[in-house]
Amino acid sequence: MDSSLKDKTIVITGAAQGLGLGMAAELGRRGGSIMIADLQEEKAAAEAAKLRDAGLDVQSGRLDVTDSAQVDGFFESFAKERGHLDVLVNSAGLGQTVSHVVELSDEEWNRVLAVTLTGTFYTCRATGRIMERQESGSIVNISSINGQVPAALVAAYNVAKAGVISFTTTLAMELAPYGVRVNAVCPGPVYTDFNKKMMAERAVSLNVTEEDMIERIRGAVPLGRWGKPEDIARGVAYLAGPESSWVTGEVLTVSGGLKGVSAAPPKRAK
Repeated sequence: MDSSLKDKTIVITGAAQGLGLGMAAELGRRGGSIMIADLQEEKAAAEAAKLRDAGLDVQSGRLDVTDSAQVDGFFESFAKERGHLDVLVNSAGLGQTVSHVVELSDEEWNRVLAVTLTGTFYTCRATGRIMERQESGSIVNISSINGQVPAALVAAYNVAKAGVISFTTTLAMELAPYGVRVNAVCPGPVYTDFNKKMMAERAVSLNVTEEDMIERIRGAVPLGRWGKPEDIARGVAYLAGPESSWVTGEVLTVSGGLKGVSAAPPKRAK
């Protein structure tokens, strides 16, 4: 069994489901002591219990990444209790309701950016202070291939994920003198609940069936399949662990070779 993260304390935000939960399992299997930090307190507790039943060291706690004061308190308390904070994985994020920019509401724009971009800023700022004091640590931010090649109809999501990439490279330079590494992972399409909802909405916007939409994406991936949570989690584990000790400010794309989906949608019905 890989024990590359043995004795490492790891906080993963947004890990009560989907990609984040896959990361919690993978990093736990590699020996990490995992804290699932999620606003969905009951769901996070239930999933943590399942992982403990599987022999992993996993706990859970409630965290609203949009609450600056709560974020600061959460991470300072964690570091004080555990003695150190070795790894932060920022997986908390929101998808956007599929919409043309000209119809995109203020509320939807702000909702997506508040969690996906500002939440990443809050958690990285709090963690950065701790890791500076330690002069050690690794931060892995989860972006998306949408942050590299924007897709139509999800402008807020694209902008938030592109912001995560820019923020990652900025923070990597600032924390490098302290021996703290900051990197990002850009997942491609993974068939989680997040993408199930997105595929259904995109199918409606393109006037195709959901099954056709799913197949279109699969067919566009050079390696010929949708991703699995463990595909992304392995990339995160690499950046979190000692094998990447001379890697910082990098963006690792894990997408089966897919670079992005940039097709223009049809005209809107009047």
